[in-house]
Order: sequence, then structure tokens, then C-alpha cells
Amino acid sequence: MSKLPMISGRKCVRALEQAGFYLKRQTGSHLILRRDEPFAQVVVPDHRVLDRGTLRAVIRQAGLSVDEFVNLLRE
Repeated sequence: MSKLPMISGRKCVRALEQAGFYLKRQTGSHLILRRDEPFAQVVVPDHRVLDRGTLRAVIRQAGLSVDEFVNLLRE
């Protein structure tokens, strides 16, 4: 199992976009991303550095494993 990296909210959004998510809307500093098939919606704070617990929750809500997410970051 890979260790969670320290990344920004924007970098997290770019990785999720590669997994089929798109930006639905933005409310303040929170970006709401959606994927239609299979349906999933996640909220990513647009912070300079995401807390590890927040990042882990986003990955879980997206239906990805930590290893899958880390691989998306490398692409």
C-alpha cells in the first residue's frame, strides 16, 4: 500500500479528472466533482496542502484505492 502524498487541492482535482470526474460547480473554496458512470460525487477543498485524512476521505468517496490514486498522480 502506497503512502499518501502531500498534494494540493488542484493536483487532486487533476488526478480525479483522469479517473472520469468533471467539475460540476464551485462553492467558495470547495470544488464539487462528479462522475456519471458509476455515479460518484466528491468535494475537494482548494487548499495549498490537503490534510491526509481529508485526502483519504476524497479517495474513498471517489471509489478508488490509494494505489490507484497515486498511479493517477503519476500519469
